[in-house]
Amino acid sequence: MKTFSPDGLFGLEGGTHLHGLQVTYHTVGHLNTDGSNVVWVCHALTANSDALDWWNGLFGIGNYYDPEKYFIVCANVIGSCYGTTGPLSINPITGKPYYQHFPLITIRDMVKAHQLLQQHLGVKKIHTLIGGSMGGFQAMEWAIENPDICEQLVLIATAAKHSPWGVAYNEAQRMAIEADITWGVPSAQAATKGLRAARAIALLSYRHYDAYGATQAAKDEQQIDGFPAAAYQRYQGEKLVKRFDAYSYYSLTKSMDSHNVGRNRKPIERSLGLIKAKTIVIGIDSDQLFPPSEQAFLAKHIPDATLHIIQSSYGHDGFLVETKKLTSILQEEEINVLSKI
Repeated sequence: MKTFSPDGLFGLEGGTHLHGLQVTYHTVGHLNTDGSNVVWVCHALTANSDALDWWNGLFGIGNYYDPEKYFIVCANVIGSCYGTTGPLSINPITGKPYYQHFPLITIRDMVKAHQLLQQHLGVKKIHTLIGGSMGGFQAMEWAIENPDICEQLVLIATAAKHSPWGVAYNEAQRMAIEADITWGVPSAQAATKGLRAARAIALLSYRHYDAYGATQAAKDEQQIDGFPAAAYQRYQGEKLVKRFDAYSYYSLTKSMDSHNVGRNRKPIERSLGLIKAKTIVIGIDSDQLFPPSEQAFLAKHIPDATLHIIQSSYGHDGFLVETKKLTSILQEEEINVLSKI
């Protein structure tokens, strides 16, 4: 894990700025002589910059994105709690952590920081820019803002604009956090009960009815309490509390809501038309948070994009779980490109 700190103030889309921005990132593999083997990974909501850890099966030795072949870069987003400047970082002006006073960060702000890192690393061209969910937001914005930066764009379980459905889910989670009496307390442990509840709400959008039926059904037909599905929700909330904080989670859900590639640009359809990269759009048939209709919209309006829909019972989380199916699609696309050369 490495850290990059650009000079000067970092201006934010909302009109404020950050002092002393810090960006944490991982690189794996080696940049080849002509700089043509860069794979840049944009991560989702609560992930970190170690893509080989949370996307194992797609990234890593022997996987499709093998660091023996590619120079893999992943940077932690602004607003997170994994090293990049976020709500728990010290505000140089006050000498105290930002907590709930951390400024609004948009997806474009995240991309702007990663563009500075790209320049710092001497990366002139990205072979593949890839992201799922909120990571897809970032990859899409980058490919629109700088159409010549990447040769291939891979967008998985994502959308051109965060839907009212997605915003509503995020607001419900923030309401759970706000309902915790310790919300606003200047502590990294504030609103942990609220965060547990927020994660339980989020999980309902990440998974699918069939997945719960297959894995969390009660085995005792006479049971009247203590159901596996209830225990599972609490378990998932506890898991997140052990590795994340409520202030960062609150901030990042706000960032997700900000996503709209047409904001202060051309209409969404025409903004997507600015993308020059060979684009592979992948959806998951059971995804309730980013349904396949949103990926179909992307493929329709991004020039020469291809669309693939994965069959999976994992819902939105399929973009992390179905690595074999993702690999198969990427291999198929690679063969199609080579056959045209």
